[in-house]
Amino acid sequence: MSEQENPVFAIEKIYVKDLSVEVPNAPQIYLEREAPKIGIQLQSNAQGIGEGLFEVTLTTTVTSKIEEKTVFLVEVGQAGIFRVQNVPDENMEPLLAIACPNILFPYAREVVSDAVTRAGFAPVMLQPVNFEALYVARLQQQAGEAETASAATAQ
Repeated sequence: MSEQENPVFAIEKIYVKDLSVEVPNAPQIYLEREAPKIGIQLQSNAQGIGEGLFEVTLTTTVTSKIEEKTVFLVEVGQAGIFRVQNVPDENMEPLLAIACPNILFPYAREVVSDAVTRAGFAPVMLQPVNFEALYVARLQQQAGEAETASAATAQ
């Protein structure tokens, strides 16, 4: 086999692209004794940045609230540059939507925990995420939306 035929998947760089910490109700919020509710949102985005190079950004948003009052909001854009070459087209999207976020997630989890602690709160430990299940669910949702749209135009 020649060098051209061997698939290549390599991490070139991992970095924090964006970090935001907000405590909009400080200092009063530090006097609250009620346990807050934590909400987590994940979103990944991939874009080509050169021949065989892709930047993947996993955006993790953690919101903590007591009733309607925001305790804190942390948003982390954990990014990586990945070299992907000689990978069949049908494998590119799953690679960028599943494998890359799996690599980035532990870094994002650490940044979230550190940011929440530095903001004066107990650390938030994000549980592992099944990015393959999220990817499949997104594909099913898109297929359902396309079906609904084609049914609406057929009427």
